[in-house]
Order: sequence, then C-alpha cells, then structure tokens
Amino acid sequence: MKITVVTQETFDLKPGRVLARKYEVISKLGQGWEGEVYKIRELSSGIERAAKLFFPQRNLKNQSVRFYARKLHKLRNCSMVIQYHTEETIIFRKQPVTVLVSEFVDGILLQDFVNTFPGKRLTPFQALHLLYALAKGMEEIHQLGDYHGDLHAENIIVQRYGLNFELRLLDMFYWGHPKAENIRDDTVDLVRIFYEVLGGQKHYSKQSQTIKQICCGLKRSLILKRFKTAGQLRAYIEGLRWE
Repeated sequence: MKITVVTQETFDLKPGRVLARKYEVISKLGQGWEGEVYKIRELSSGIERAAKLFFPQRNLKNQSVRFYARKLHKLRNCSMVIQYHTEETIIFRKQPVTVLVSEFVDGILLQDFVNTFPGKRLTPFQALHLLYALAKGMEEIHQLGDYHGDLHAENIIVQRYGLNFELRLLDMFYWGHPKAENIRDDTVDLVRIFYEVLGGQKHYSKQSQTIKQICCGLKRSLILKRFKTAGQLRAYIEGLRWE
C-alpha cells in the first residue's frame, strides 16, 4: 500500500501545547530544512529539554531521525555534543510526526555572540581561545571517526566564555559513511569560522602574521597542508608563540 506523505513547512506549535502526553511546549527555538526545534518541559519532572520535530517529507521511513539518534549516541561522551534522550511520535493534522527529544542547552548562538562585541568581531586573543575550544571539541569527534559536516557560526552555541569557551554543536549533517574528506572539511570550516569572527576579508590585511599563518588566506590546500585534522590545529595553537 502506498503511503502519502503530506508536505509540512511549519508546525507553529504554541506555548502550552502538550506533546505525547509528556511534554509541554515552552517556546520555539528555531527552524531548519529538516524541521523545527522547540524548548519543552517534561511534565513529570519539570526538566526542560529540546524537541526537534521533523517534517515528514524530510524524514522518509524515519531515516533522518535514525541517523541523528545513532550519531548523538555514538558521540555522547564528546564535550560539544548535545545529549540524546528519546524518540516520540505525535499526530499532527492526522499525520504521524517523529520528535527527537534531547538535552536543552542554554546559551547564545556564536553569530549573535560575536555581534555583541565592538565592530561585531572578536579580538585576535579572544578568537584564538574560541578556535582552540572548537578544535579541541572537534578533535574528540574526529578521534571517533566521525564529523560534523556543516560547521558555521549559526549552529554553534556559546554556553560560557572567559579564558575558556564552553561550546555546543547543533545540526550534525549527514553526507553518508564518514570519510577522511569529511574530517578535512570540518578542519577547513574551523579556520573559516576563525577568519569570520575576526572580521573577515575587511580586516584580514591588518591581522598579525600569527593570525595569517592559521588562516592561510582561506586557501583550502594551504590550510590542509598545515592542519589535516582538528587535532593538529589544536596542537599548533597550544605551541603558539604570541607576537
């Protein structure tokens, strides 16, 4: 029997709505290609969590949810990865919708964080500490033979910052079975984020040689010649002599 999947572009759940008789919707956190994310409260315990509702047309045969759940479980001991809790199914407009329930992480998106600083950019010293935290966290993921696949300033959460940054990752991407190329892509993306939080091309010419030796003019081949993995980037920063 052929199953008809109704295209869904938004759920627009209002605060107070109860999901699966277990969770109360508090607020909407965001929306992406695959679905929407809401802050929810577990009715039995009062614990706040996050719920990702997948658009049915983006989750055929539950493949997207299966990928996310397995990946989050595999990487559960990595410091930047959000903890997966459980999977639920709700009925929305007479159609089953899968909900992935995970840890709720309070913080600010990296892009919004950077925008709070003068000139909407970080100082080189701040940016280096950010890059170090990112490289160290991604090294844990790469050591397990896995990758993120879509690193940018709008899917990194800053929980705390000071001398050290505490960061968490959103929206792991799926490009198939992990390959060395995926890990190299992550490493290049780390350098690109570093370049962007420093102000990008507009301010690059005035950066010190220390900064330029990391950014490599954003040329992929040069970056990968110097840093093939996040671990090599982390080690380089640890041994850096500041000018």
